[in-house]
Amino acid sequence: MLRILMMLALLAPAPGFTQTRATKTARKPAAKAPATTQWPIENLTVEGNHNYTPDQILAAAGLKKGQLAGKSEFDAARDRLVATGAFETVGYHFEQAKDSNGYAASFQVVEAGPMYPVQFEGLPAKAAEIDAWLKSKDPLWGPKIPATTEALTRYTKSVQEFLAARHNTEKIAAKVIPAGPDQFVIVFRSAAPLPTIAQVKFEGNRFLPTTLLQNKISEVAYGFPYTETGFRVLLDIAIRPLYDARGLVRVAFSKISTAKAENDVNGLVVSVTVDEGPEFKLGKVGFAGSYAARSAQLLKVGAFKSGDVANFDDVTQGVERIKRLLRRNGYMRAETTIDRHIDDKAKVVDATIHIDEGPQFTFGNLAIEGLDLDAAATIKKLWALKPGKPFNGDYPDYFLNRVREDGVFDNLHNTKAVVKVNEQARTVDVTLQFH
Repeated sequence: MLRILMMLALLAPAPGFTQTRATKTARKPAAKAPATTQWPIENLTVEGNHNYTPDQILAAAGLKKGQLAGKSEFDAARDRLVATGAFETVGYHFEQAKDSNGYAASFQVVEAGPMYPVQFEGLPAKAAEIDAWLKSKDPLWGPKIPATTEALTRYTKSVQEFLAARHNTEKIAAKVIPAGPDQFVIVFRSAAPLPTIAQVKFEGNRFLPTTLLQNKISEVAYGFPYTETGFRVLLDIAIRPLYDARGLVRVAFSKISTAKAENDVNGLVVSVTVDEGPEFKLGKVGFAGSYAARSAQLLKVGAFKSGDVANFDDVTQGVERIKRLLRRNGYMRAETTIDRHIDDKAKVVDATIHIDEGPQFTFGNLAIEGLDLDAAATIKKLWALKPGKPFNGDYPDYFLNRVREDGVFDNLHNTKAVVKVNEQARTVDVTLQFH
């Protein structure tokens, strides 16, 4: 009986291999079936995406549900995603799906940033046509793209391929240029050197004199390479604030044209038509979020003049006074934005102020340089800011001014307060330097 059981055990097939029958004449070992390295993808997901949809990412990866794939296919898909320049990192994970012989797989991505809107300037094709062609060729193409070298190089090549199909061999360049305060766009244009701005002319302006407009724009524009997008940014930087300070908040630069400048090989004369619009009054000034409850105090600090001409220079200065109040309470990284709500019928503009106070910093240590021990001890006794208390950003300079004005030391010349911020600990150390 034991001999029979041993023979049955030897004849039982091993898992994962194909059973073959041995013959007396061949006496060769049974051949093993090749190891399986690919399995069907039963489920495929994406994690960590924000700007792109899972469908976009999987299309760019080149994998889809139902296909056979293994490690080499996933490595290749990961490399394809990295090569797009749209991701900082790409990883993947797969495991056997429940109740199936296939994979449950996922990609983990960290998207590259920042992403900026796209514009096409001066190209021999309509922007909508280029956009549609890129969208048909690249699943990651959209109204915003990352400003990475890999992405810009890849899309520049694609635009050139589009133009080449139309028998245009012009070289294309992609540039990140400012489009307003803290705003940027990616512009695809000819790689040929741009003409520069030699002169700017204004017409249509009645409220502000032409000489004032020309003097202001000359400070930032003359000699600057010309694109319409870039020039409009310069108008917003140099000219729009002049109108904002006079309540003309609807000013528009309705038409911009260029002509070759005389006696300037690569210079342009830029003509701007100005539509100044009506004068507006400042309406209600309010605060968003948690600071709305403190409106009475903050309005007093800002000293906003509701009912007067909407002078946004004054509004900006009032907001700066509020930021100084926050800095005196340890909020050294406080940031603010102003939203305008324009009522064209009533000719009134309301303002809503958003405050991001950031973390609160406390005072750390005080160090004294340039004084002997007795004098340094005197200064430390006069110093009122205590360790662990909210750091007052104005206090070091205020303290040194009082030391000078009160004549604490004879023959005191230069003094300086050096502030060292520890972002991680959120503390601020101060060194007072006496000479």
